[in-house]
Order: sequence, then structure tokens, then C-alpha cells
Amino acid sequence: HSAPSLPSQYKGKANLHVFEDWCGGAVRHLRKNLHFPLFPHTRTTVKKLAVSPKWKNYGLRIFGYIHPFKDGDFQFSVASDDNSEFWLSSDDSPSNSRLAAFVGKLGTEWTAPGEFTKFSSQVSKPLRLMSSRRYYFELLHKQDDRGSDHVEVGWRVFLPSLKFEVIDSSYISLYTDESSLKMNHVEHIPQTLASHSGSHLWEAQQDEHGADMLKADPRDTFFLTPAIEASRVENVLVPCAYSPTYVVKDFPIARYQGLQFVYLSFVYPNDFTRLTHMETENKCFYRESPLYLEKFGFYKYMKMDEEEEDPRQRAFLFLGPDSESPASLGTGPSSRQPRWQLIPSELWLSGMTPAVPEAPGGQGCAERHPSKHPSEHPAWRDHRAVWEAGHWSGICSSSRISWVGLGSGQQEPDPVWSLGMSMEPGGAPGGPEAVWSVPWTAATAGYTPSEATRSEGTRATSFLKVSETTASQQEEGKGQEEEEDEEEVSDYSYEAGELQQGWLEDSINWQRTFSVSSVDFELLRSDWNDLRCNVSGNLQLGESEVVDVVAQYMERLNEKNGGIYTLLRIINVEKRRDTARGNRYLLELELAERGQRTVRLSEYVYVLLHQGKQDDSAEANPDGLALGATEPQPSAWSVLYGKSVLCRPLRLSWRQDVMVHFVVPVKNQARWVQQFISDMAGLYGATRDANFNVILVDFDSEDMDVEKALRDARLPRFQYLRRTGNFERSAGLQAGVDMVEDEHSIVFLCDLHIHFPANILDSIRKHCVEGKLAYAPIVMRLSCGSSPREPNGYWEVNGFGLFGIYKSDFDRVGGMNTEEFRDRWGGEDWELLDRVLQSGLEVERLRLRNFYHYYHSKRGMWNTRSKK
Repeated sequence: HSAPSLPSQYKGKANLHVFEDWCGGAVRHLRKNLHFPLFPHTRTTVKKLAVSPKWKNYGLRIFGYIHPFKDGDFQFSVASDDNSEFWLSSDDSPSNSRLAAFVGKLGTEWTAPGEFTKFSSQVSKPLRLMSSRRYYFELLHKQDDRGSDHVEVGWRVFLPSLKFEVIDSSYISLYTDESSLKMNHVEHIPQTLASHSGSHLWEAQQDEHGADMLKADPRDTFFLTPAIEASRVENVLVPCAYSPTYVVKDFPIARYQGLQFVYLSFVYPNDFTRLTHMETENKCFYRESPLYLEKFGFYKYMKMDEEEEDPRQRAFLFLGPDSESPASLGTGPSSRQPRWQLIPSELWLSGMTPAVPEAPGGQGCAERHPSKHPSEHPAWRDHRAVWEAGHWSGICSSSRISWVGLGSGQQEPDPVWSLGMSMEPGGAPGGPEAVWSVPWTAATAGYTPSEATRSEGTRATSFLKVSETTASQQEEGKGQEEEEDEEEVSDYSYEAGELQQGWLEDSINWQRTFSVSSVDFELLRSDWNDLRCNVSGNLQLGESEVVDVVAQYMERLNEKNGGIYTLLRIINVEKRRDTARGNRYLLELELAERGQRTVRLSEYVYVLLHQGKQDDSAEANPDGLALGATEPQPSAWSVLYGKSVLCRPLRLSWRQDVMVHFVVPVKNQARWVQQFISDMAGLYGATRDANFNVILVDFDSEDMDVEKALRDARLPRFQYLRRTGNFERSAGLQAGVDMVEDEHSIVFLCDLHIHFPANILDSIRKHCVEGKLAYAPIVMRLSCGSSPREPNGYWEVNGFGLFGIYKSDFDRVGGMNTEEFRDRWGGEDWELLDRVLQSGLEVERLRLRNFYHYYHSKRGMWNTRSKK
């Protein structure tokens, strides 16, 4: 098995594949990348096994052959920032590769360059190699966005005294020469235990993810259930004219203001599109501002239960003359903070209490300083640390506070203590504030803190915290403090130094309980297009309202069909509200036909409100609410329902087999183009739905043969259009739509970096009605390092670039604006939306489950040029 002689272009190099735009520092994060290992961003070579691109958020796969310089036992070591793995085969076959050494598994481990012995895992066991053979190796490396990126492999003959030396060009060779291959030509790339296609699937299964949307939902596969025969639903309901009042036909809309005329639909049952797993970072679903929540949290929704008072651990309350009464101190934050002061009971019990201070205008406490350390008083022994640490929190009022020793009958000098909480430094605005003392009623002579703690078994914890003094206090007391420091404290006091920035412990009541009312935050939301919150899900529709509508429809359906249908499940109901004229519903019901066959019903119905007198407020505003306000309560709905009629909205039925054309302009994005084509083929395999077409408009791609990739894929049909020149999204989309001959089919303006749910075709067809409805599903933008199986990210509430519309309607509104958006993109979707709405179409806006936009940067895209 001697190594074959190598062509010169193979010697002294190894293959290097780069996977960019991917967060995380662990090799397992690299394996979760959709494109790993077959479709890297870059395929190149490297001349030694020590690489440092000085970049961030990337992964490397380096592979080739090692040629030992002698027979014997060798040890290998890998060093890197962040994690890495070094795999070595027992021969020249990639399939025999085994993990020999690695740095970390969590993404947090790293080494300095050349640090080959930091972790035990870095160094391999001795491996017997022969100089007449070559050995396949593979090096995987993952770098996040911090640290000095590097990865290197060292080896040594197995003698512990020898140092590891980096493997250089003298001892490596290429696995294969890729220089003449297109980027979508991947048959030559070795697949091993370390790196194989589909690894992003099994790697993701190792981690449970908290996204509610990942749980199965009957909506996702309902399209596979056979549809009810069309004749069974014809004329079930009386027809009625459908013309919602929110349609803005011929209304002058300023540029990019169409966004303000898009309304959201309500959904039942809960489709769990709310991104609850992202709310540690973003709480915009709740109405409070982020600043408010950070400061006060959600305590305003809680009512704390009253506590039983323990006289031995009582905290006495001091109120300023302009403070609120104790009874008014609520549990939640108020607009005006009461000024209150707490004295720990152990100070009272020890015989120390503040006397009534001097009247305003008297000598300020900062102007006086004790002539001796207060620890000379026995009651202060347990508080020496507090004294040395500084002043208690709050203010030093300009009212003088003097201390009275209740047990000894002597008056102590007044220390520079501040006993306030929640107060501005220097006193309240408007002048000094007197501090009133509550009469002390539980004093016992000789009762000290140490005795209290012995009898209690637990230390009563102080309510007061140490804080820094104000600048004025520090200046005024500076001279005397320096003199005393010379007598009392050495140049460096370990105890004082430790406590200078410290705090006394908070008192925690583990037994505190509270009352709370059930709050449905969904009812606080409106159906206007909220562009601020990107984690909230679809609006939720009340169950009682749904049951009313479905019950009436089922009654009419069985009247027409002789009672052969039984309702099995309400799969999905979508409501578009019009408080002035009537509400539109899409009913999706799973029915049993004659108790045997299961069928799918998916029909639009209209609850037309009875048109009464103009001054009839219940008729003009049936929900009893302003437009865009919350859902009506079930009781109100039931009362109103007698005044409305369930009917079939004219010209609002969707076609279940209409052709859908996906139009995508591309340029030099081989890995993404190949992924898109593969996904479309997968969609065909999962649905067996032949009524869709892939139209790729190719702006002179050089990195792959796009047309051949389309021909090789298992697609029901495709069209390929080649254009020259710079990439132009608007022009590309328009050119693609122009290839569609049947104007009564749907065009879906699309992006390349999209993951489609299996029900995408059904979803597009249901929400596009010729002359009436266009569809702008909201896509979820995945964060860096996230995937459809681990979907961290946010809803793209501002984007309308993914857009379904009948070809006839697209042509009628004028198509894409190719003049203004020639060499730029961004804004062309909003501009098209303006014209679609002005033409009198509704735009259906829903968050679509499992509809994702993959993370990518702009590097290497379209018309960008790199800088050295």
C-alpha cells in the first residue's frame, strides 16, 4: 500500500473549505450549518496546518493527506481559538477516519497559539505510521466573534521530551484538485464520520428547543386531507356582496404609507406563532416599555398579601412631613416615590435610637463628626463593619440627628449617618426634611444584638444598605476624617478595603405570598399592523365566537346535504374584522362524511351586519369598540349575533388547484441556489402537487450552471431566464413574471434564502383571490447560528418582499417599479404594496408557521466588491 506518486499541483497543500456567517464557537455548531459539508462559501487550499484568517463567525474544514517523514509512533496535538477537532484515518481512506484530538466541545474552550498541552484532549495517543504510506486527515475549526482566531496541528515522534512542530507543506498533499470545478459540483467532496450531509439534522436533534412553534399542529398537514366535493358546498349560504370598508381603493397613499393600511387577521385555535422563547431578550408583547420593565418588572399585576408582624424583627418607619401615609405605600410602583426610612429593629433593641432632630435650618449632620469611634459603645460592636464601610444609603439630611443610648442614659455624639431611602442626595427638593421617630415601645435594658441573635438562632438582617457619600459630605468632613484615620486605621486595612464597595445583606421574606387575577394579554392587542413588536404571534380569536359561526355553518351544510356531515375538528379559523360592515372568516373544518370518509372543508364565509338606522350605535359599531381596539367579549357577541346574517361573500372563493409560480432572481449564490432548488424538489416530493412552477432569473452566474441544476432536479416544471449585467431585483422579478402566460395563475415574488413549510402552496392559494386578495405572509428571520430546528430569531414585520398575487392583478397595478429601483433593492416591496392597496385589493397579513428566512450576511452577494 505504498503512497501513489502525486502530480505536482497536489503536493505541499491541503484542501480548505470555509463556512461563513455562522455563529457559535463549537464544532457541533458548524455541523448544524445547512450547507455543511458540501456547499461552503469558499473552496481553496492552504500550504500548512496553521491558519488564521483574522475573521469572525466562520468554520473551517481542512482535509487532505499526511505523509510521515519516517516509520514510527507519532503524537498529534491541535490548538485553536475557539474549538477544533483533528481526525486521522488508519490509511488513505476517509471512511476510516477517527477522532484523534480536540479542543473543547462547548464553544467556550480555547488555547493560545502554539499552546499544545492546555487540555488533556488536545494530544492524541501514540499512532504507528509508515513513511511509505499516506494518511487521510480532517481538521474542523469553529470561531465565534471574539478572540484571536487560529487553528494549528502539531506532531512529534513519540518522545515526551520533544516539542510539537506545526505540520508544514513538506508533509501534506491535496485530497483532490477543485480548481476547475463549479461550486455546485460536490460529488468529489469526502463524507466522513466527522462531516457528512444531513449532519445538521442529527446534530440539532441532540438539543431540545423551547420554541412552541416546533410542536406539531394539524394545520401543517391539513392540505393532505381530501377536499370536500365542490358541489356539496355550493349554495349552502345565501350570496351577499363583499366590499369591506377598510379597502382604500383610489385613496391617495403617500409613498411607503401603504404599511399603515394593512390589518392583521385573527386566528383560532392558537397556532403558537408567538416567539415565547425569545422573550428573555424582547418583551415587546407586553404593553409596558422596556425601561419600565427593567426597573419595576411585572409587580404591578400582583397584590402582596399582608404579613403578620414579628415584634422582634420589626422595622420602624420614619416619614417626612410631605410623605404619603404608610397605608398608601402600595406594592407596585407609583408615580410618586414616598420618602420613607427604615431602622432595623436590632438597633432599637440594642438601646440606640435617633432622637428628634433639630428644626430645619439647624446644624447639618455632615458638619459634625464623632470625636471617637462609635464601636466603643457595646451596642455598636456588631456594627463596626458598617461604620468602617461608610454611610447608609439615602441622604444626609441637613437636620441634625443625635443618638441616645436608651440603656445607658448617655448621649452619644452624632455620626454622619444617613437613614433615608429613595431620596435625592442632599435632601428633598425645596429644602431640608425633618425625620420623625416612631415611639420605641419594646426596649429592654441590656438587650444587645448578640443576645438577640443567640435567642433567635438567626440574625435579624438589616434593611439598610451601604452607599457612597455625596461629594459635599466628603469635602465637609474631610479634614476630621483624615485626622481620625491616622489614629484608627492603618495605611491599608484589609477589612475596610473588602467592605468599601460592599453591601449589607438584603432582608428576604421567603414566605411572602400574593394574589393575582388572570390576565389575557392577547385581548389588549389590536389588529393594526404593529411594526414595533417582532416577537408577538398572530392575533388570537375567541373560542365562543368561532363556535357560534361554525355551528351555524354546519347547520346549513347539513340542511343542504341531508345531515351526512359530522364535525370532527376545527382545524383553523381566520377572521378579518370590519366593525362597520361585517367580518370575513376562513373556516377550515375536518368533517366525517356519512361517518366514514374524512374530508377537508376550507371556505370563506361572511357575517354581514344588519344595516339599521344611521344613529343606531350598536349597528354602526357592533363590537362596541373603536376600530382597531380589542376583540368583543363573547357575551356582547352573542347578543349582537341575532342582528347579523351568515352568507357567502361573492367573488371570494379560492381555487384549490391554481398554478403557483415562484419567481426568484439570482446571481452567483451557488450554495443558496442549489439549496432552493433542492427545497423545491423536496416540496414536490412531500406534496405530490404538480401545480407549481419555479422561475429562476439568472444574472450571469459564474459559480454554477443554474439551468443544468434545474434540469437535474425532480421538479414538476421550471423556467430559466438568463440576463446579463448587474443584479437588479425589481427587473429580475418583472422579467420572471413576464414569462407567465396564464394571467389567471398566481405569482409568488420570492427570495433565495427561504425555508418553506410543506403547506406553502395551500397557504398561498387560500389567501390569493383574483381581483380581491393578495398575500404577504410574515417570515421569521433566523438569527446567526439558528436553523429551522432551532429557530431563534424574529418575525420580519416590516418586510413585504415575499408576496403572492394573481398575474392579472400584478399587471393591473403596473408590476414592479423597474425605473426607480434599477441598481438598488430595499423599498421596492413597500412601493409595490402602495399600488396594490390603491387598486382596491386587500392584503392578507399572517405569520406563517415554520416559514423561515435563513441568516446570511451581504458578503459576496450580488454586486458587492471586496476590499483588500
